[in-house]
Amino acid sequence: MQKPIGSSKAATTDALARYLEEQIDGGLWAIGMKLPAERTLGERFGISRGSVRRTVEDYVARGILKRSAGSGTYVAQLPQQARRERWHQAAVRNVSPAELMEARLLLEPLLAGLIVRKATPEDFARLEHCLLESERAETFEEFEYWDGALHEALSEAGHNAFFVLCQRNISEARETGEWGRLKQQALTPARRARYEQEHRALVAALRARDEQAASQLIRAHLEEVRRNLFGE
Repeated sequence: MQKPIGSSKAATTDALARYLEEQIDGGLWAIGMKLPAERTLGERFGISRGSVRRTVEDYVARGILKRSAGSGTYVAQLPQQARRERWHQAAVRNVSPAELMEARLLLEPLLAGLIVRKATPEDFARLEHCLLESERAETFEEFEYWDGALHEALSEAGHNAFFVLCQRNISEARETGEWGRLKQQALTPARRARYEQEHRALVAALRARDEQAASQLIRAHLEEVRRNLFGE
């Protein structure tokens, strides 16, 4: 057995924390690598398994380590990946509904040209499925889900990876609490019915390969959504 490192519980807990930082932040442990058992780490650093667990938990909470019941603790992602993910999540949370709508009005009408040129019969079948499910939705949450799925299907029908990435970021921003509160307040039965009609008209224009009409329909729909959200 290795001799405990340090002379006190606080010192040895700090030593374990420094060890994890060196191994993980230094890139010495690869993704998927299994950490030594809590008992092994406890014996090495002269602390209890509970102290080991609490020290490791910080990395688990940050998504860098992942526990697997009955198996152990593994490296889930490298710290720089975790930092990028936290930065992305913070950036998405900081997008206001007004900023989101402003960006959508700039970007989404451009998608019409890509869909007109590149969409396949399979893409239109998916769009039709989303339309039907949104029309069948009995709750606000169900309608929101299929509304988001429709917009995702539209972005993927353009067969452009950058637009797909943009749409995923838009979808994440739409899931924030502020957006949901505004949308739920603004979505009356009459407005929902109108949105459904506008979605159907848009898909019909895209299916007819009418880029100009489709682009105008996207812009008009988004402008109406913005007015309803913000009372403009």
